[in-house]
Order: sequence, then structure tokens, then C-alpha cells
Amino acid sequence: MSSTYSTNLAIELMGAGEQAGNWGSTTNTNLGTLIEQAISGYETQACTGGTDTLLMTNGASATARNMFLELTGTGGGTLVVPANKKLYFIFNNTASAITVKVSGQTGVSVPTTAKIVLVSNGTDVIVAQNYIPSLISPTISNATLTGTPVAPTASPGTNTTQIATTAFVTTGLQAAYPVGSIYLGTLSTNPNTLFGFGTWVAFGAGRMLISTDATYLPGTTGGSATTTLITANLPSHNHSATSTVSDPTHSHQAGYTNGSSGNAGQGIPLADFGASGPSTFNTSAAGTGITVGTTIGNTGSGTAISTISPYIAVYMWNRTV
Repeated sequence: MSSTYSTNLAIELMGAGEQAGNWGSTTNTNLGTLIEQAISGYETQACTGGTDTLLMTNGASATARNMFLELTGTGGGTLVVPANKKLYFIFNNTASAITVKVSGQTGVSVPTTAKIVLVSNGTDVIVAQNYIPSLISPTISNATLTGTPVAPTASPGTNTTQIATTAFVTTGLQAAYPVGSIYLGTLSTNPNTLFGFGTWVAFGAGRMLISTDATYLPGTTGGSATTTLITANLPSHNHSATSTVSDPTHSHQAGYTNGSSGNAGQGIPLADFGASGPSTFNTSAAGTGITVGTTIGNTGSGTAISTISPYIAVYMWNRTV
């Protein structure tokens, strides 16, 4: 009866009466090489960035039989292992993630610098363990995580001490800043750079915001930074003026009679007027109309006045997508 080989580790199984005088050599290979590789073998495997395939050779040393595989090289590709059922301890010591899988299957992506326990279940490679009892209710102090650790993402609106993943935070920010939101800040940085989502465009340059109502509809603009008053904008008022009239030098003409008794009460010696006898001096009265022109001078320049209240300038961004 000829030798056969074990299904998963390809160890030689001698048939009855086989290898007389040589069974010791076969046994030494099985125990000292093949089984040793399977339970404690440490192998370095170069990864080129493409597809690298490991073999499980019957009855002989093989890379795929080793328990621990340290991956070196550029990384970023795929490591294909046999469909044999077997554990693998993987150390991705490359600069990029590497997918470990059975040919034609999905496998597991191992992040750069990560160390992970995988198992081939005969169909594909899966994570060997996702439950560790000692970590169910532990108190961890000052723990440092490396690589890209993952955690369950809480439902939007969760308000507990549960760990918040980046997906939870981003979802919350997107809910806080939906399309149509306005973001204000004194930095010129586009909010997409700050938040990592959305299309944001500069908004409302040189304008203030006003709360919408039936008069001021969303997105409409109006108003002016300055205005020039017209007569209709002025309150009803009056102006007072003072006019001064100066009386220039003037004279009156008068007539006189020589002692006429009909002009009583005005007896003035004619000697005052170069006359030789008594006389009465008469004055004549007449109304005189005086027209005074009053002009009120102009003032003011018509300069526009500012209609802006005290302000602080900020950058405004509108999320459009």
C-alpha cells in the first residue's frame, strides 16, 4: 500500500509495510520539519504588490505550512494561500494593506503594520477570532491603538458613552449642515477641507443676513450700504429769518404863509426862514412803501449716509451639494 498525505498539512502517511528500513527518515521529516513548521514555523514572504501564491507541498517543506508569516516588500497586493484548513498568524510588515485569501475568493484585508490571526476554512480566509472574554467588560487605561482599529457605528442621534466612530461623527456633521446650510467663520478655509464632505461655495459677499419672513424670502437680496436723502425723506420743518432795514438820510419839503390866521397853532418867526414877519410853518405827511428782500442761504452737500450697523466681517459658505 502506497503512502498518502494528510488533507490539511500534507504530511506523509506511510502505508502498511511501506518504506522498510526508511520509515525513520520519513518520520523525522514528518515530525522534525513538517509538523514543526505547522505549529511553530516562522517564514518571511516577499510581497511584490501583485498576486503572490503560497504552496502546500506533499511531504516536503512548504511556505504555506508555516504558522507565522511575516510579509515584506512593497505590499499592496494579494497573498493567495491553499484551500487547506489551517491557521495563519500574519504580520504585514509592508507599507500597504495586503489581502490574504483563497484563489477566487474575497479573503481579509490586513492593514499595514497589523498583526492578525486568520484561518482558512477550506473555502476562503476569514478572521479567526472576534470574541475575547477578558475584553467584554474591562477597564482599559491609557491604551494606545495603532493601525486602523474599527468599532461598531452607533445610530444617528445616539447620546451615550459608546465609542463614536468617524462614520458616526461625519453623519452627525452632515445632519447639522444639510444642503442649503450657511457656515460662518473668520478663516478662509473651505468647509469641505474642515468637514470632509459637501460642496461649499462662497456666499453673500458684502452682505448681512436677515431672518426670512413673508417680505424677505429665502435667498433674495436687497438693501444698500449707503443712501442719499431726498426732500420726501425730511420731516416737516420751517426756517426763521431776520431782516434789518437801514433808513438812509432824507428830507421833507414844507410850505409857509405870512401870518395867515387860517393856519393856527404853527406860528414860527419868519426870521428863521429869512422872512421879515410872523408866519405859520406847515409840514406835509405821506405814506411810503418799503420792500425788503430776505434770502435764506443753502446748506448741506447731499453726501450719501451709511446705513450699516456696527458689524464684524466673517467668511460665509453655502453648502450646495
